[in-house]
Amino acid sequence: MPERDEPVRPDLNNPVFQRDLLGLPKADRHAALDMLAKLRQLTWLQVYRDKGLHWEKITSVKPPAGIDALYSLRITQARRAVAYRDGAFVRLLSIPPDHDAT
Repeated sequence: MPERDEPVRPDLNNPVFQRDLLGLPKADRHAALDMLAKLRQLTWLQVYRDKGLHWEKITSVKPPAGIDALYSLRITQARRAVAYRDGAFVRLLSIPPDHDAT
């Protein structure tokens, strides 16, 4: 497992995540981009402890093959993103429209 004080490297290349991000209302999209900028400045230990991001393991969904676990993190005040950790990368997968969907 990579070091906990390693800088986080956000991966925004998933087409579903991109569609969801670009489909957010303007204010939410700007808030999400601010959060992503913040995420780039953090270490993994800071992500785990950050009360604003609220990094949580999703236990209600079995992760796809090759992924240990899925997580949710707060991307705006009202929205959460689904992601997983891959070494130093946080691979962002989607921004479900319903908070309960994460």
